[in-house]
Amino acid sequence: MKKDMLTIIRKEFARFFKDKRMVFTTVLMPGLLIYLIYTFMGQGMANEFMTDDSYVAKAYVQNLPEEFSPTLEALSADWTEIEAGEVEEIKTLLQEKKADVLVIFPEDFVSEVAAYDVTQGGTAPNVGIYYNSTESESTKISNLVMDILDSYEASMANKFDINAGEESYDMASEKDVTGQLFAMLLPMLLMTFMYSGCIAVAPESIAGEKERGTIATLLVTPMKRSSLALGKIVSLSCIALLSGISSFAGTMLSLPTLMGGVESGMNTDVYVLSDYLLLLGIILSTVLVLVSAISIVSAFAKSIKEAGTAVSPLMIVVMLISLTPMFGGSGEKSLGMFFIPIYNSVQCMHGIFSFTYQPVQMLITIPVNLACAGLLTWVLTRLFNSEKVMFSR
Repeated sequence: MKKDMLTIIRKEFARFFKDKRMVFTTVLMPGLLIYLIYTFMGQGMANEFMTDDSYVAKAYVQNLPEEFSPTLEALSADWTEIEAGEVEEIKTLLQEKKADVLVIFPEDFVSEVAAYDVTQGGTAPNVGIYYNSTESESTKISNLVMDILDSYEASMANKFDINAGEESYDMASEKDVTGQLFAMLLPMLLMTFMYSGCIAVAPESIAGEKERGTIATLLVTPMKRSSLALGKIVSLSCIALLSGISSFAGTMLSLPTLMGGVESGMNTDVYVLSDYLLLLGIILSTVLVLVSAISIVSAFAKSIKEAGTAVSPLMIVVMLISLTPMFGGSGEKSLGMFFIPIYNSVQCMHGIFSFTYQPVQMLITIPVNLACAGLLTWVLTRLFNSEKVMFSR
């Protein structure tokens, strides 16, 4: 069986790598085109995040004037009064995404505002609003507080400032900013690239051979149909993985330019070797699932064109699933959801890029994907054993 499977793998590799045009269009061109297109798309990319209206923000305040107490408490936030010695601790909580906002009023704020004379110049009393821009809930509550203070400031003829000076009030680290941006975009791109690589080779290898009649020759040779199915799946997965890696490399190289380069504060060096190894494991297991699924659809098709049409619904499903990180919020995902193939891969990619993944999620996702690919391969073997399916032309 092993020898037969290796024979099929060598046959598929020879068919693919001897065709220079196919190698270029499937492996080299995706990464090259993505790099060129994204490089010239311009700078800057805005991301809007959905927020949960029922979410109660973890808010902290120092020196809260009585005049502002009713207004702030009306917001969907749990306010905690702190002392001066607790400020740095709360800032650390903001960086770690364990708090949403910190508002610091000057001591005797009301009297300082009343005594401040705009015409005399000088430094106006300043209210500091600290938040984390990589957390949508933190940004939302800080904006609400800022709107309240802006209205009060306007009524006081600009007698105090908000977030004045050179101090940074956004407590998000460069690592968090990079991770948040990448986590929203890259899962969708990677799934697109992997699917494109699979669809470029699977229909040609199965539906194409049925259309040309060469599959009949393979089926009558003295080899197990399971060896033929495994050989097809393994070789097609390797080729599709090359396409995915090429596209991923082009994306990673172009993202800094696409998102504003140095000016955006993005830095791809925040990812370490273990992150890339985990990502590779997710990509490989996902490619096996996609190739197996497309191969099954191709086995029913009578031609490459028919196979391309038949897999369109699968493409729509995969693309919709790849968009879920953009609308999933920041809540923790149930471990049960990681038993769903494709969806689990997308969520793991999001976790890797945003530095929020849990090892148990990876331990569930990769074996589940491999088991799913094994089941689909078994189904493909059964189809190869069906004369009605394989000899329908």
